[in-house]
Amino acid sequence: MYIAQLMFGGLLAAIALSPGDQQPVTIRADVSLVQLHARVTGRDGRSVSGLKKDAFQLFVDDAPQAITFFQGEDAPVTAGIVIDNSASMAPKREDVIAAALAFARASNPKDQMYVVHFNSRARLGLPAGTPFTGDVSKLEKAIAAFDLGGTTAFYDALLTAEAQFQRAYYQRKVILTITDGGDNSSHATLADALNGAMKAGIVIYCIGIFDQNDRDRNPQVLSQIGAQTGGGAFFPQQISDVTDICIRVAEEIRQQYMLGFPGADDGQFHRIRVTAKDPAFGPLVVHTREGYFAGKSSSPTQK
Repeated sequence: MYIAQLMFGGLLAAIALSPGDQQPVTIRADVSLVQLHARVTGRDGRSVSGLKKDAFQLFVDDAPQAITFFQGEDAPVTAGIVIDNSASMAPKREDVIAAALAFARASNPKDQMYVVHFNSRARLGLPAGTPFTGDVSKLEKAIAAFDLGGTTAFYDALLTAEAQFQRAYYQRKVILTITDGGDNSSHATLADALNGAMKAGIVIYCIGIFDQNDRDRNPQVLSQIGAQTGGGAFFPQQISDVTDICIRVAEEIRQQYMLGFPGADDGQFHRIRVTAKDPAFGPLVVHTREGYFAGKSSSPTQK
């Protein structure tokens, strides 16, 4: 058993027991710390690894901002796999199970994962009392536990997945979602789902396996979610391509860096831009989320 202590900018950000210890994790996070997942690509579009902190420059609302926390690539993440179970998914079920399982197998072995299934309602796939697992056999059972039928409450499912991160072992948070339709039955809105992800620093990757004649297909929504959270959206031409995309996403996650900086406390949205420079690699492009929502400190009562 060991206790890991993470220092962000000289402040104690978390004290957590190892996932292998099978005990509750206590997170004492510096709530002002903004965490960014950042992937860097070179001229050929391939991910660039091995960069150091001083290769990065961060701008918030176009003003330079000091990076107070930096973590290299392939650090463990907490990842949610969110799977559409609506009636139209029936003929795609086996391919989706294989693809989601390929994602789990290609991920960092230390990653902690969970599964959310959804149709007209969202539900967790792992047994009660098991919030996360790194055991591929347990994930396989959870992924395969489809409850086919009903409509598509996609935004509700994202909120369910986002809430699960409150119990996360690792502060790097990722969602992979696979769906074949747009939302048609959620109580939540797209803005609710996006705001929740942005405030929590969750990166979302969306895979849309749409039928051309599906009236509910809405690729623009998936593209928006992927772009604004710093993830991505994929629309395979063939259902058989989904497995390759899931492996590609897992590899991309493992090649990301994490940057942290002290956020504002004004309750406003702030734009983020990150650049990277290293003469050994030529021109570099940094992919991360577009901004963050600041917390708001309560003002003392004035007499």
